[in-house]
Amino acid sequence: MNTLKGKVIITCAITGAIHTPTMSPYLPITPDEIAGEAIAAAEAGAAILHLHARNPENGKPDQTPEAFARFLPRIKQATAAAINITTGGSPYMKVEERVLPAATFKPEVASLNMGSMNFGLYQLVDKYQTFKFDWERPHLEATRDLVFRNSFKDIEFILKTCYDNGTRFEFECYDIAHLYNLAHFADRGLVKPPFFVQSVFGLLGGIGSHPEDVAHMKRTADRLFGDKFRWSVLGAGAAQLRIAAQAAALGGNVRVGLEDSLWAGRGRLAKSNAEQVALARKIIEGLGMEVATPDEARAILELKGADKVSF
Repeated sequence: MNTLKGKVIITCAITGAIHTPTMSPYLPITPDEIAGEAIAAAEAGAAILHLHARNPENGKPDQTPEAFARFLPRIKQATAAAINITTGGSPYMKVEERVLPAATFKPEVASLNMGSMNFGLYQLVDKYQTFKFDWERPHLEATRDLVFRNSFKDIEFILKTCYDNGTRFEFECYDIAHLYNLAHFADRGLVKPPFFVQSVFGLLGGIGSHPEDVAHMKRTADRLFGDKFRWSVLGAGAAQLRIAAQAAALGGNVRVGLEDSLWAGRGRLAKSNAEQVALARKIIEGLGMEVATPDEARAILELKGADKVSF
C-alpha cells in the first residue's frame, strides 16, 4: 500500500446537513455558493471535497440527484480535487434516497456511515431565540427521539449499489463499534483495502472528543486493520482543530469544513471553508509534514480517477 510518508490528506466537508442557515451567514446553501466554497477550499489545499446538497430557497437538505447536478460538473471542471458524495444525506431520509446521488454520479469517493446511532442536535435549539426558516427548529428538536438508522442491511445495500462503480468509501465511524462493523464487512469480502476510515468525534450520541477517545479509536483501528487503512478524523464544533492536530501528530489525515464546525477560533465564526482548510494546513506544516495534492491522495487511497466518474 502506497503511504507517501509525510503526506496528509485534507478533506473539506462543504455544507453537510447538520447546521442550519440561522447558525451562520457563511453556510453555503445555493449551488453557486456550494461550488464557490468547494473550489476555494481546493485552492487552499483540500485534496478531497465532501459534498451535500441543499434547497437553495431555504437551506433544507436535498438528496435528489438533480440538486447535486447543479454544482458537481462545475466543481470538477474548476479543480483537481477528488469529489466525495454523501450517502448519509440526512438522518431523516431512507437509505434508498440517500444512495441515489452516489449511484447516479459514480464518484471517486462516497461516505458511508458504519452503524445506527442516536443523533442529537436538539441541544442547539436553545442557542437561538429565532430561526430564519420554519423548518429549522423542528428539524433540531426532533432529534431528541431520533435514531439515525444504518443497519447491516442498509450498509450492505449501499455497498452493493455502488459495488461495480469503482467508488471507494469514506467509512464514517462515530464510535468504536463502527470499526468492528467495518471489520465484519471486510471479513465478508464486501469491502477491499485500503480502507479510508473517518473517525468522528464530539457528536452527541457518538464517541466523545477527549484526547483518550481519539487515541482509543486509533489503537482499535490499528489492531483491526493493521497497514490496510488510512485514518482520518473530524472533530465536531469547537473540537475541530484540536482533534485535527492530535490526529496529524499521530500520523492521521484530517477533515474540516462547515459541515462539521462553524468556527475558526474561540467565539469566531469561520467566514469560509477555505479559512478552515488554511488553519488545518498551518497545523500540518507546523508539524513538519506536507499537505497531499489531489493526485497524491488518489495514489494513497487507490482512487479510480476523475475521468471515470459520471458527471
